[in-house]
Amino acid sequence: MSTATFQDPSRTRRVRGGSAARGPVGAAPLERSRRRMFWAFTAPAVIVYAVLFLLPVGYAAWTSLYKWDGISDKQWKGLGNYKTLWQDPIFRTSLGNTLQTLVVGGLITFVISFALMLVLREMNRRLFARSVLFFPCLVNAMVFGIAAGVLFSPDGPVNQALKWLGWSRPPQWLATEHLQTMILGTLVWTATGYYTAILMAAVDQIPDYLYEAAELDGANAFQRFRHVTLPMCWDVISVCAVLWTVSSVKIFELILMYGGSSGSQPPTGSWNTALYVYEEAFPQASTPQLGLATAAALVSLFLVILFTVVLRRIMRRDPVEY
Repeated sequence: MSTATFQDPSRTRRVRGGSAARGPVGAAPLERSRRRMFWAFTAPAVIVYAVLFLLPVGYAAWTSLYKWDGISDKQWKGLGNYKTLWQDPIFRTSLGNTLQTLVVGGLITFVISFALMLVLREMNRRLFARSVLFFPCLVNAMVFGIAAGVLFSPDGPVNQALKWLGWSRPPQWLATEHLQTMILGTLVWTATGYYTAILMAAVDQIPDYLYEAAELDGANAFQRFRHVTLPMCWDVISVCAVLWTVSSVKIFELILMYGGSSGSQPPTGSWNTALYVYEEAFPQASTPQLGLATAAALVSLFLVILFTVVLRRIMRRDPVEY
């Protein structure tokens, strides 16, 4: 006896050559519709990104291969600008200051932010404390420059307080050899509240029962921080690390306010790569070197990309669900 097999006509569609292929009839049109919607929403963003970022970066890379003052004809230099950067002691100092701000400043900022996060989590008025810590982020850098000139001057309140405590010869805080330390300290002060607020927002999303379960298992405060807080906030911490990497390389006005004065540039010992680019592109008493400036800017961009990629790979973790 032969057995007849029946198929649902709605699940059979004809393809080229007369053969039948199984699958939902509306699958292909639906997929095409999804693709059209995808490009309809992403194409404008891609175009804007290409026009405002990729094209300028490409033009900067091309300009970095020339000697150009912005007015006369360009002179081909190849990799000569990058060789000049490597041999320039001012650029090496600027690069060292940038790396010091990125690494040392980042470590200090996040250590203090984590400590404040642990303290604020147990406070009753933590919203008020968080607002107070976040306030320095809202103040313009010029305010810090003016305040530093008053507070840390040789006869300012800070040195007067140190003399009252018995320090007969307090440091000259605004001297050239101390400017980088002052800039780094101010940056840590202004950024700590910002990252503390972000980390506190992540901690607020952690269910209390996880801490209660860890405490019942005998975990102390450090163990709860290590095994509960860190894993649950790890994605936010990695984003904060990337944000710090990008922002620390772009510091500009703070250095001008501490080291500059009317009609003069800051001491070269306090420069970073951003200020080096500015001084080469817009010098006060010499010819602009736009090719050299764009080469320095591309080195800064490469530095940011390198640290961002390394941080993302180092801090990659499997997602934690609760």
